[in-house]
Amino acid sequence: MTSPILITGASQRLGLAMADSLLEEGNAVVVTYRTLRPTIEKLKDKGATAIYADFSTEQAIDRAIDDIKAASESYRAIIHNASDWAQEKDHADKHSLFNRMMNVHALAPYRINLALAHSLSNQDGFSDIIHMTDYVQDTGSEKHMAYAASKAALHNLTLSFAKKLAPHVKVNSIVPALLMFNEGDDEAYKQKALKKSLLETVPGAQEAVKAMHYLLNSDYITGQTLHLNGGRHLK
Repeated sequence: MTSPILITGASQRLGLAMADSLLEEGNAVVVTYRTLRPTIEKLKDKGATAIYADFSTEQAIDRAIDDIKAASESYRAIIHNASDWAQEKDHADKHSLFNRMMNVHALAPYRINLALAHSLSNQDGFSDIIHMTDYVQDTGSEKHMAYAASKAALHNLTLSFAKKLAPHVKVNSIVPALLMFNEGDDEAYKQKALKKSLLETVPGAQEAVKAMHYLLNSDYITGQTLHLNGGRHLK
């Protein structure tokens, strides 16, 4: 049987859409989740293996790595999508906030990649690691400074792991800007957000799904950044 694809943070939004797409194509999939939503049960019904994982502390990362290793001896690919969208105004303890953002977005992928490096296997060609980063890795963010810094660290890990794991493993970043609105976003915010990109559209999770498939199917892309921003960088 083909080795599974691991997706962290797959209970909602982009991670859920990617997991659904891979399962529909007949791939074996292992997902992690921090919050048990009905979507996880639906993924399990479709054949996914689901693992609870909280990447906010080093001890929790250790436990998650043990569980991920126990779920499969080898993996076709790793997609690091787990994320925590925290902002400074909601946290008095900035030191704790910064550590948490770094743990979730940088330390956990770093540790998981190292732990599974020798377990990555694809009988049909290359194995893959995909880091889901964020548009703010290049621009910074006044409201989400620790978050933006941790996503920039994750992007830099793409470059380092591409060098370290070549030639058998391709390592790339997918860098979304606004692909989906959140529940509760009002119409005024939506119209303002649409104007931030040249294409003036919010394409939905399927844009990330298409980018994932493109990278998984490529035979000549590594250490690259695939931007999904509708030309926002030119505004």
